[in-house]
Amino acid sequence: MKAPFFGYHMPNFSFRGVPPEGLFDHVAELALAAEGAGFDLVTVMDHFYQIRGVGPETEPMLEGYVALGALAARTSRIRLGTLVTGVTYRNPALLVKEVTTLDLVSHGRAVFGIGAAWNEDEHVGLGFEFPPIGRRMDRLEEALEIARLMFNEERPSFEGRFYRISRALNVPRPLQPGGPPILIGGTGEKRTLRMVAKYAAMSHWFPAPLEELKRKTGVLEGYCSEVGRDPSEIFKLLGAPVTLVDSERDVEAIRERVSPDRLASAPPMTLEPAAERLRPYLEAGFGGFTFGNTGLDTVERVALAGELKKLLS
Repeated sequence: MKAPFFGYHMPNFSFRGVPPEGLFDHVAELALAAEGAGFDLVTVMDHFYQIRGVGPETEPMLEGYVALGALAARTSRIRLGTLVTGVTYRNPALLVKEVTTLDLVSHGRAVFGIGAAWNEDEHVGLGFEFPPIGRRMDRLEEALEIARLMFNEERPSFEGRFYRISRALNVPRPLQPGGPPILIGGTGEKRTLRMVAKYAAMSHWFPAPLEELKRKTGVLEGYCSEVGRDPSEIFKLLGAPVTLVDSERDVEAIRERVSPDRLASAPPMTLEPAAERLRPYLEAGFGGFTFGNTGLDTVERVALAGELKKLLS
């Protein structure tokens, strides 16, 4: 069996005993540990305040693309991206330029994660417009069209309701043919999965009962049929429905670090039970899992997840 794809997601930048001047070095240490453990992707959030479920909004938060550019210079193999960029935060042509630059800096390892954005508090606090969800989805679709054009065409133009480009330049071109793979976060059945079918190379799903995920997979396959696309072209990633621990003694320590909501969908498990829990999702067509640094918060725990990947291979 082919080894599953493992992503290491870093939503948390609060590390006990790490001063601000050591913060990025610690983040880089964890990213390098993920690379060494056989992970395939490192992601950060595209947020400016810490989000509920991870910590108080006043906790440290690094800007995503600056952090990814710095990680590109420290790492050598692992892919890099956001999980996921909020469409409301940047002009999409500027965003395409940022992702293209990340692809150049990383020598072809960028992933272009994008979604409709949801955290109203940081929009209000920082002065970003926060339109209703329907209009955010409209913006997302226009941004995806601009990205596809600018990744693939020399001087594209586009006139939408919210965004426009006119003979846009994107030079130098991305190193990856066709541009960095587009990863769309979310599984909304009316619009998000339709956009996944039309634009995405990768799709990130939240943990849910397996039968519900299979039903949503059927919805995605229906949209793929509508646009004439093979569903197997879309690589499905799932937020890991397990929190990995090295022993039963570690469970209480995990409960202190990880939110109850997260533990409800991703219960603490040691290696063998965790592998048994994950295998049915692989058999159902998911290509791999993302693990957060709220659980894998040390080099040793990251290495443990590398052992889990070996068990599933």
